[in-house]
Amino acid sequence: MLRVIKPLLLGAFLFLAACGDMSQEDVVSKLKDKAGEMPGYRTNAAMEMKTGEEEQKYDVEIWHKKGDFYRVQLDSEREDKGEQVILKNANGVFVLTPSLNKSFKFQSNWPEETSQPYLYESLIRDIENDEDSTFTATENYYKFETKTNYHNRQSLPTQEIYFDKKELTPVMVQVLDEERNTAVEVQFSGFEKDDSFKDSDFDVESNMAIATAATADSRTASLEVLYPLRTFGAELTDSLETETVDGKRVILTYGGEKGFTLVQEKDMARAVSTEESVQGEVVTLKDGTVGAIRDGHLQWQKDGTSYHLASETLNEEEMIEVAASVEAKAPK
Repeated sequence: MLRVIKPLLLGAFLFLAACGDMSQEDVVSKLKDKAGEMPGYRTNAAMEMKTGEEEQKYDVEIWHKKGDFYRVQLDSEREDKGEQVILKNANGVFVLTPSLNKSFKFQSNWPEETSQPYLYESLIRDIENDEDSTFTATENYYKFETKTNYHNRQSLPTQEIYFDKKELTPVMVQVLDEERNTAVEVQFSGFEKDDSFKDSDFDVESNMAIATAATADSRTASLEVLYPLRTFGAELTDSLETETVDGKRVILTYGGEKGFTLVQEKDMARAVSTEESVQGEVVTLKDGTVGAIRDGHLQWQKDGTSYHLASETLNEEEMIEVAASVEAKAPK
């Protein structure tokens, strides 16, 4: 009888071992294989930003075609906010602002240069690049905790990434602040492999035409001057208002050890689509707004207003914090 039981126990042990969870290295290898084999994919995500005075919620639509083609549409759930579309095609990286019928071309390596919590390849790259990443297998998910690669990584240093255990598709990303509170949360839905994309699906003009037709411009004609809540000790020393063709321009000067200048002006919608070249790296502010940063200059557009922040003393992370805090209706 004992001779019969031993083979049975050995067989059961081998079966359980074969059905056990994969190692971290095995999962990463499978994720890389899946990303490399897919001709393209499309997915939707709900992104919640909890970093400002009020929470910001975005519906995000992501398209990717093998060969470095991307289309990311960020649409705010608030009726008074517009949408932005990020495109990458054979001609470069573009940010479209449909409410202005305007596109901006960036000299940028986006999305490789920083973390992108809604892009499959970026999540895998962050896992690969962090030798100290941790890995946990639960009943339904593989969970990785890694360092982020943001310009403001000191304030958002860590992320938790969840993949579906069966499909190896992204389920949720939580970006954590220094105190491990969730600052950004992305929840995916409907991740699907897609081999139907054509290069023309990522064309600037066609995407602008579609987005502009679907966008209702709810902006007011007048400029509402906003002030930063985060100033790093600098104080408002001067406010200058000048007239422009589209309305007015306001220049706020903040003096101090961490001094800076903030320029705001209304950017009116164009009857014909226009393109403007922008020097700098693509950066996402804490409220989801996309801008460009380079050599002490940060520029972005929000709610039909153009902003330009310049400083010789603020570092990039500090500039991003100042920009993200421009929401007060009176000086701090």
